[in-house]
Order: sequence, then structure tokens, then C-alpha cells
Amino acid sequence: MVSQVERARRFRELHERTGAFVIPNPWDGGSARILAGLGFQALATSSGAAAGVLGRRDGHITRDEALAQVRIIIAATELPVSADLEKGFGDSPEIVAETVRLAAEAGLVGCSIEDATGEKERPLYDFDAAVARVEAAVRAARSLDFPFVLTARAENFLRGKPDLADTIRRLQAYEAAGADVLFAPGLPDLDAVRKVCAAVKKPVNFMVGIRGKSFTVAELAAAGVRRISLATSLYRAAMHGLVDAAREIRESGTFGYVDRTMTSGEFAKYITGK
Repeated sequence: MVSQVERARRFRELHERTGAFVIPNPWDGGSARILAGLGFQALATSSGAAAGVLGRRDGHITRDEALAQVRIIIAATELPVSADLEKGFGDSPEIVAETVRLAAEAGLVGCSIEDATGEKERPLYDFDAAVARVEAAVRAARSLDFPFVLTARAENFLRGKPDLADTIRRLQAYEAAGADVLFAPGLPDLDAVRKVCAAVKKPVNFMVGIRGKSFTVAELAAAGVRRISLATSLYRAAMHGLVDAAREIRESGTFGYVDRTMTSGEFAKYITGK
């Protein structure tokens, strides 16, 4: 198996290349093997998919549950893996730092920390508190003996505050705090993407997966995006296939979906790599 240090080196190098790379989001060992077999160079988890696997909604799993899934995905391939660790599973900077250290112990070479509180009444952390949380995450990442990639997320557009100026202000502060990658999910259009990319020097991640707010790799690269993640979109695509097949059985009593899926042999090739 490739060492964690080597995976970390590969992951950082991907961010230093010209253009944009896609980092897909598997939800278990099998999906990780398939994505590796298709030629992707790194993987990321999705908090929404991780929750879906356990039959829950996004934001309703524990840190231990998230890291247990992470370990399965890491063990499935030799690719670098970064994790969506939501707000770090706690409010205080100390808990966020602990989460980053535990993420590294689990085998991850990167993770994202967001500034959403998970509370309806106060959906975003105040600016100073949000920056302090990123600073703590960065200190924890820098204490490791390999280059852990820390992504800081400004959640304005997903949390009822579609304020581009405040989003950029937060991302610039997270960059100054030492974050390696900046991320503002839910940006409404390419003009907003361009403005975000122009406002910071560190690599910007764009999240594909929202209808009407997802763009091509070429368009995003031209706008200045360096990394493109897919959130829950692949998991939702897989579950859409499940629902379609199950509906056909229940409503028609037919099994036409069998003719539209890959064969067991084709699936086995992805799993075994042969």
C-alpha cells in the first residue's frame, strides 16, 4: 500500500498543477474502487452521502461514524483521500483541532471545515469565531509530519445568506489564517466563481451537484477553479438508479433494469482491478 506521506504528497501536487482536477465523492469501498478504476487521482468523502449510507440526513452522524466510513474508503484504494468533516463536530476551536488530528490518524491527507453552525437561528459562526476555528484547524494540520491539506468553507450561499462580499471576506480571512484551499459551496453563477477565484491566491474548490449551478470542467478552469468536487451527486445518481429499478419491479412487475446495468463480471473488474 502507498504510505500516507506519499498520498499526501500526491494530493498537494494535484493542487499545484495548471488547470482543474475533479475529486469525486465515494460513499463506501466499492464506489471508491470503481472511481479509482475509472482513473480519478484522488477521492473525497461527502457528509451527505455518509449520512445517507446510515439512513440519516446530512449533519446527523457522529465523528466516530464519519471516521469509520473514512477508514473503509481509504483502505479500498491507494488514492489520496480528503474528508468532508462538516463543522468539525463541535463549536470550539479545540474540538475542531482535535477532529483534524483524528482525521490524520484515520489516514486522511486532507479535510474541509465549514463555518456553518447547524443551528437554524444562527446558521453561520460569527466572523471572528469562524476565523478562530480555521486557525485552530491549521495549527493542528501543521503539527503533523506530512503536508495535510486543510480546506476552509464559507457556507453563506447554502445557509440563507447569499452575500458574495461577506463570502469573499471570510475566504480571504481563512486564507490569511493558513488554509490551503478555499471553498464557497452554492455560488450562483460563473461570474461569482470568477470573483471568488480572483479574490484569493490559494486554490479554490468548486462544488458540482446543484441544478442550475453546476458548470463544466472547462468553464470552471477558465474561471480560475483548481479543484472540483461532486458532493452527494454521485451517491444521488446511484440511489436514483435504485429507485428507478425498484419502481419498475413494484409498478410493472418487469426487470428491464437488468439489461441497463453493468454485468457482474464488469463490476468485478472494478473491484478486483483485473
